[in-house]
Amino acid sequence: MIFLSEEVKRAVSENLPVVALESTIISHGMPYPQNVETALAVEDEVRKRGAVPATIAIIEGVPTVGCTRSQIEFLGKTGTKAVKVSRRDIPFVTAKKLTGATTVAATMIFAHMAGIKVFATGGIGGVHRGAEKTMDISADLAELQRTAVLVVCAGAKSILDIGLTLENLETRGVAVVGYRTRQMPAFYARESGFETAYRLDSAEEIAQAFFHKEKLNLDGGMLVANPVPEQYALESGYVSGFIDKAVAQAEKEGVHGKEVTPYLLEKVRELTEGRSLETNIKLVLNNAALAADVAKSLCALYAEEK
Repeated sequence: MIFLSEEVKRAVSENLPVVALESTIISHGMPYPQNVETALAVEDEVRKRGAVPATIAIIEGVPTVGCTRSQIEFLGKTGTKAVKVSRRDIPFVTAKKLTGATTVAATMIFAHMAGIKVFATGGIGGVHRGAEKTMDISADLAELQRTAVLVVCAGAKSILDIGLTLENLETRGVAVVGYRTRQMPAFYARESGFETAYRLDSAEEIAQAFFHKEKLNLDGGMLVANPVPEQYALESGYVSGFIDKAVAQAEKEGVHGKEVTPYLLEKVRELTEGRSLETNIKLVLNNAALAADVAKSLCALYAEEK
């Protein structure tokens, strides 16, 4: 059983726009207090655009859709002591009444259970570099194949193999849409050298595409890749060297599994002297704004249908 805040419950029942937000970015993606400040700023951005934010986490065993400010503060201070929760972890974390921060995959699951159709995150997980040997592929990709939630992101995290990530998504039948671009963004950078399957230039067009997918009862989600605003982007060549160093260090230290991503993000933050963290914050806010606009357009389409 999941808990919905009264605000989220009312919004879903009245066909008002809601945007799901993940919590791994709070506990594992940024240091305190920037993590809490960013989470609250993202919620404010969603509200400013006319939608209801629904930060999702597992709080002492209870899947919670619509965390309070104090719960967000608790997640931020708990940090990496909170369990990083993907699909496989949910039954164990709930059974043991633990606190868990939801990844893209777990956030999609609880958003879908709650009736929320739009989700804003930073970057999705994907195929890790060297996956031909390690088979390290994020569960986010499998969730996008099976769970009908539209995910707005700044592309796949640039610590990943973006080309193989796109190939994997294509095999799974997941539509990848570039917002006002055909270039797949690379999280910190606006370009990756790889193209998205489609380009759409407005929130209304994105909502229309997802609406028609829903009406045709097609399984799975949709991925909208929204480049970080140009003034906050890092040059691909600048950041790639730091990522290579971070990856090499992770291999040397034997970091693996779900610990790889937070480790690499922290190393890149150190190597860029904090520039990557600033970019990370700006891209999340940018994604929240677009997600709110899409959620509003989607609600309008469902209202017209009635």
